Amino acid sequence: MTHQVRAVVARAKGAPVSLETITVPDPGPGEALVRIEACGVCHTDLHYREGGISDDFPFLLGHEAAGTVESVGAGVADVAPGDFVILNWRAVCGQCRACLRGRPWYCFDARNAKQKMTLADGTELSPALGIGAFAEKTLVAAGQCTKVDRAASAAAAGLLGCGVMAGLGAAVNTGGVGRGDSVAVIGCGGVGAAAVAGAYLAGAAEIIAVDVDDRKLEAAGKLGATHTVNSRDADPVAAIRELTGGFGADVVVEAVGRPETYEQAFYARDLAGTVVLVGVPTPEMKLELPLLDVFGRGGALKSSWYGDCLPGRDFPMLIDLYLQGRLDLDAFVTETIALDGVEAAFERMREGGVLRSVVVL
Repeated sequence: MTHQVRAVVARAKGAPVSLETITVPDPGPGEALVRIEACGVCHTDLHYREGGISDDFPFLLGHEAAGTVESVGAGVADVAPGDFVILNWRAVCGQCRACLRGRPWYCFDARNAKQKMTLADGTELSPALGIGAFAEKTLVAAGQCTKVDRAASAAAAGLLGCGVMAGLGAAVNTGGVGRGDSVAVIGCGGVGAAAVAGAYLAGAAEIIAVDVDDRKLEAAGKLGATHTVNSRDADPVAAIRELTGGFGADVVVEAVGRPETYEQAFYARDLAGTVVLVGVPTPEMKLELPLLDVFGRGGALKSSWYGDCLPGRDFPMLIDLYLQGRLDLDAFVTETIALDGVEAAFERMREGGVLRSVVVL
C-alpha cells in the first residue's frame, strides 16, 4: 500500500518551492511511517533549495518535526503506532567506530529509510536530512523517531529535532557550560538563542548575547541573556571583555558560521577558554589566525554537530523541562503557517524577523 500526501518540494536550484502530491510507501523492515503534526522552517531547508548542500534534486524539504507514528515495519520495537515522536537526523547505528568507542553522537553511519518517496510520476525524492517533513506523512528509519510526552505542543517539540537541539547542545554538551561560567553567544537566530537558553539552564553566571538585530537581542534577553551587545554599534570583543572583568568569556558559542565572527569568538574567550562553532560555513570560506595565538591562548576550539546530542537521552529530558516550565520552547515559535506558506517563510527568514516559522498540519 502507498499513501498520496501533500508535500513541499524543491525541484531545481534557486527555484521557488512547490506544493505537490507525493507517494509515500508503507514502512519496510526497520522503518516507520509518521503523520507530521508540525515542522519548523530551518535555514538548512533553504540551503537545500539553493543547492548549497547537494545537487540531488528534487528535494522533499523539512526536517525539524514532530508527529505521530502511524505504522512500523518488521523488527521495530522502540516505537509503536500512536506514539508521539520527535524526528532526528542522527539515528545512530551502534556499530561504527564512533559508536563502539562510546561516542555515538559522532556516528558515521546514521540510519535513514531505505525505501524512496516519489513524485506522482515516479521520480525519486531526496528527503532533507533523511527526513522530508514538509509533508502530511513521511517515511523514516525507526531510529529517527524519539518518543516523548504527548502533552508537549507539537510546534514547540519539533524544534528540538534540529535548531534548538543544535544550539542548546553546543553550549551544554560541546561547550560544557557549568554553574558560574561566563558565556558569550555570537549570532542569536534560532540556534544562537537556543545556546543562550542552554547556558541559562546550565547555571551560567553571565550570558552575553551578540547580534546585529535588536529584535533577536530582545528575544535572547527573554531566554536568559544577562547582557546584550549590538555589534553594529560596538566592538563585540571589547564589549565581551569589558563585561567579564577584562578577561573574556569561559565559553564562546559562534552561531553564525563566518570567518570574521569566528575570529571574534576566538579573541573574546578567556585564556584556556573554549570556542564552539555551531554556525554552518559555506565551502569557500577560509579562516586565518596567527598560529602563535592559537598556541598561546590554550583552551579548546571545537565544532558542534547537532549539539553533540543523543536524541533518545536528550529529547525526552528537554521535553520534561519544557513541561515543567523550565525551558521555554514556545518562545522560539515566532509564527505558525500552513504547508503552502514555506516559500514566504523563507523570505521572512532572510529578513531576520523570526526565530522560527513552524508549519502546523
